Amino acid sequence: MRTQVGIVGAGPAGLLLSHLLHRSGIDSVVLERRSRDYVEHRVRAGVLEQGSVDLLRRTGLGDRLDREGLRHEGIELRFGGTAHRIAMTELTGRAITVYGQQEVVKDLIAARTAVGGQLRFEVEDVRLSGLDSTSPVIRYRHQGREEELHCDFVAGCDGSHGVSRDAVPAGVLTEYERQYPFAWLGVLAAAAPAAEELIYAHHERGFALHSMRSPEISRLYLQVEPDTDIADWPDDRIWSELRTRLETVPGWSLNTGPILEKSVTGMRSLVVEPMRWERLFLAGDAVHIVPPTGAKGMNLAMADVALLGDAFAAWYHEGRDDLLTGYSDTALRRVWRAQHFSWWMTSLLHRLETQDPYEAKLQVSTLHYLTSSRAYATSLAENYVGLAEV
Repeated sequence: MRTQVGIVGAGPAGLLLSHLLHRSGIDSVVLERRSRDYVEHRVRAGVLEQGSVDLLRRTGLGDRLDREGLRHEGIELRFGGTAHRIAMTELTGRAITVYGQQEVVKDLIAARTAVGGQLRFEVEDVRLSGLDSTSPVIRYRHQGREEELHCDFVAGCDGSHGVSRDAVPAGVLTEYERQYPFAWLGVLAAAAPAAEELIYAHHERGFALHSMRSPEISRLYLQVEPDTDIADWPDDRIWSELRTRLETVPGWSLNTGPILEKSVTGMRSLVVEPMRWERLFLAGDAVHIVPPTGAKGMNLAMADVALLGDAFAAWYHEGRDDLLTGYSDTALRRVWRAQHFSWWMTSLLHRLETQDPYEAKLQVSTLHYLTSSRAYATSLAENYVGLAEV
């Protein structure tokens, strides 16, 4: 098979890139090792920055998003028995929208299949070669047959455990990483959200987050030890701990219900530089990971491929290579800004085992300043809703 851009990975990054390329008249083929059903129902991130929402609307993907997405104009910081609202829209003129990653993926797959887009699910043994030539090849196995995909460029959008990054020769890439000494226990519950906006709770027993996926489904998180066994957390214990950390404001109570899913996710930060080698362009989780506190993962992936879409269009339609050449440097400016914001929010809200009383007092002092200073609150708000330019 021959195409212009071979895309490895059918998450938001790979599918959105394929969609953007199609709108520019550029052919692509997307290869994914998981099944379509799996990627359409894999619960991950759920907060879209203003820029991500604008991009989806601008490219014809806003109908269901506008019907079902939950627009939020603020978030709540809860600490010391009080609640403090950060009025993001008032401070920045921008907002966020709660709309699950799996819903974005469903919309993208529907858009690609509606126009005959080439999506190959359940592919195996993907191998990249010829990346330093003008004719890279992706070899893989699909439905028991060995296949070859010849292309001009390869986009590696296959996550941190994918094959794309490993195809770069040793010594080319540099990794910057930080492991956090805690994890998140996350649950999806059939319970109506008890608040209209996200609640970030700082508590002496650890961080907690009250979020949602729809008017009927809550998404909730607890800070736990990184080696936590989910079997040690029956539903009753989870609800009890969530109530302890979230029900700290008089008159507010948590809605409970059947827990549909639960999992433990470790926290880490990672950046891999550069994001390009020869004819291979890396995007999304393949080259950067952020702790989910700042809600940046999916948004960074979409920002990466928006740059790539423009860069490939400039190459094919104008004969320009400046955007492709500058892709990594341009993308990394946003990546590092989001890294800092995610690290800052994580450090501010979580309790650390090594934390001494002095550091604990500094956290509370910072929270008081953040919720009393319009300038400081504006800085949080503009990073949270997504900076227009970086």
